[in-house]
Amino acid sequence: MGKRKKETSYWPHMILGFLVVGISLSYWTVKSASSIPVQESNEFMMKYQQADIHFNDIMKHKALFDKDYRIQIEAETTMHKVENSKAFKELRSVVLHKGENRFVYYVTRNDGTPVSDANVTFLLTRPHTVNDDLRIENVPFKNGTYTVEGVEIQKAGRYILQLRAKIGDAIGYLEVPAYLEP
Repeated sequence: MGKRKKETSYWPHMILGFLVVGISLSYWTVKSASSIPVQESNEFMMKYQQADIHFNDIMKHKALFDKDYRIQIEAETTMHKVENSKAFKELRSVVLHKGENRFVYYVTRNDGTPVSDANVTFLLTRPHTVNDDLRIENVPFKNGTYTVEGVEIQKAGRYILQLRAKIGDAIGYLEVPAYLEP
């Protein structure tokens, strides 16, 4: 009888190596994901989850509003070229000024008569963050307009001006992009 040659198996080492790599990649994924801040959306001036749950009601109230009323903003606007995936498109946005800003909104019936008894809420927000949000409830009606005054803006960049007007069961929304030059 001959000597039996001892064979070494590398399978246990490979399994242990795959296990270490898998645990390391899992740890890295969790650490990377938790370091990125998650921002809530404020579509329709509410949290995303609430807007998603009540979307049908929101659309019903918006249709009631759009049937009889209109919302318009009076502001200086400019055209910006914005990269949209493969092409550039032109976007009209409100020009913001460093320091105090004033926004004038018209809530009217379709025949052009102003609505003085609307419950109007204003929101100045930035895309992808809620840290700089400025919300003003019950915007006052003066001289046929709903005027938001004394809005202090210091950081340059993109903003969104949102307005919600509630008249009875009808709720209308206006969302306008805005930009403050650096």
